Amino acid sequence: MGKRLTDNISSRYIEAANRLRPNTARRKVVAYVESYDDVFFWRSVLDEFETEDLSFEVMLPSQTDLRRGKKNAIGNRLGENLGNYLIACVDADYYYLMQGHTPQSEEILNNPYVFHTYVYAIENYQCYARGLHEACVMATLNDREVIDLEVFMEEYSRIIWPLFVWSVWVYRYDCYSRFTLMDFAGIVSLNNVNPFHPERSLEQLRHTVNRKIAWMQQHYPQGKKTYKPLQEELLSLGLTPETAYLYMQGHALFENVVLPLLAPICTHLRKEREAEIRRNAVHEQQRQNELSCYQHRQCPIDQMLRKSVKFRMSQPYQKLREDLRAFSAQLVDKA
Repeated sequence: MGKRLTDNISSRYIEAANRLRPNTARRKVVAYVESYDDVFFWRSVLDEFETEDLSFEVMLPSQTDLRRGKKNAIGNRLGENLGNYLIACVDADYYYLMQGHTPQSEEILNNPYVFHTYVYAIENYQCYARGLHEACVMATLNDREVIDLEVFMEEYSRIIWPLFVWSVWVYRYDCYSRFTLMDFAGIVSLNNVNPFHPERSLEQLRHTVNRKIAWMQQHYPQGKKTYKPLQEELLSLGLTPETAYLYMQGHALFENVVLPLLAPICTHLRKEREAEIRRNAVHEQQRQNELSCYQHRQCPIDQMLRKSVKFRMSQPYQKLREDLRAFSAQLVDKA
């Protein structure tokens, strides 16, 4: 008579099976985020702090309807709940720079169960200057550097810095109706960047920014006393003229600055690689095969930007890590 399947179950089998089941003894932290796009970002951030005793689950604010956004994420009853914890992980927007001058800013900065990006949004991390060349390589499979993108973004940031301070100033002093985030984004956008003469775009930007700064100085003379102290305060928070782009509106940076900068570079790199294939192909069939192979392996630059992890080298991200490290250590100590 043949053995039953259960006769083959050993202690090692049971041990392996148990490993596959969720560990219900782990302390669980539910992290509410603002939108679908935030789920993967915060999952990748929180993954570093998972241990045998602590796990995270990232989800939208409501499981019963389609409500999203910062207000809904923070509006949940955050804190400890039957041994587990509810936290909110959100974009900082300008609330970090407001430094508690508005109720929303005070909530985000002082609630121990709210964690924020420090930079304006996750798109700013995706546009971190040190990751731009790598994104171009992933998109085009061509590693040639057409522009020193780190230097370009540093110069871009230095140009917009004085106007960026004005943008924060109007929100700090409740004067933003005449100079909104959309107004600022329109002024600092890039158009028709020539990858062989990027300095032309920067020079045009400098002219536009300086003209708006003169307008601000004329229309807000009260800024003579308060602009400089605000600038010093922003510097003390870790902002620098070279990194101001990280704190401007993330969507505008992604769509109106970085993509217009990288798109013509990627177009040039793809044409360069295809010309190389045509030049080196031994015969027509090889040419067609190689071109087809190369074209099928190209990726859109916007998708590659969203996969970039170079932002983990940035100073604001290190602040976020320290916040989460301290929180996680506190929970483990309580266990």
